[in-house]
Amino acid sequence: MIKYFTNNFSVINLYKKPSVKSEIVTQMIYGESFSISKRINKWLKIKIKEDGYKGYVKTKSFSSYLKPTHKVCKLNANVYKFSNKTVKISKLTFGSKISVIDKKKTLLKFANGWIERENLKLINFKEKNLFRKIIMFKGVKYKWGGKSFMGIDCSALIQVCLNFNNKFCPRDAKDQIKYFKKNIELSKIKKNDIFYWKGHVAVALSKNQLIHAYGPLKKTVIMGIDKTLKKIKRTANLDLKNIKRIK
Repeated sequence: MIKYFTNNFSVINLYKKPSVKSEIVTQMIYGESFSISKRINKWLKIKIKEDGYKGYVKTKSFSSYLKPTHKVCKLNANVYKFSNKTVKISKLTFGSKISVIDKKKTLLKFANGWIERENLKLINFKEKNLFRKIIMFKGVKYKWGGKSFMGIDCSALIQVCLNFNNKFCPRDAKDQIKYFKKNIELSKIKKNDIFYWKGHVAVALSKNQLIHAYGPLKKTVIMGIDKTLKKIKRTANLDLKNIKRIK
């Protein structure tokens, strides 16, 4: 039987190799769970339960597996040491999952502190519009391997929105394009269709605009679809590979 642990830190980096000089391949946000396959000095080789991603994290005092009850529904949420909100100790990013252990009128308590109720939804909450929250990330800086309000990359932007709605999504664009099966022609695009290039991904906000965490502009931006297609072709010599629609 696989033993799982839960990440009880706001955001931690997952490295390709057991070194902080190695590439950051993804991040774990608060409440994501993982199994350990190897221990190397002060490093753990792990596999994230939610998406199967593997990498190395520094050894920390991780929690035993906790079944979450709520999730963060805002771009970020303050965590307070006390229920009177006098001492702010950290922030949790969108999609972070907590296990509530106490309640006040406007706040909920979990292992690390207190969060305002308005920043949380029940863990089984789903939105009809899977990408309704994506617009919150406009202006968030681009970060390779990033997965939070402090920095995010293009494929994580897709993943965190779908994960929030309890839908599985692979971490990387190359795996997402294989996982999502329904193909759409450019002339028939609708809101929430997903555009894929080699190593890049964006989401349609309408027939004319899309949003993506765009490396060359170093942030998450809204752009015209035609402009984006031409810009990526001109600057990276990449043609659009596919457009997917999630059923």
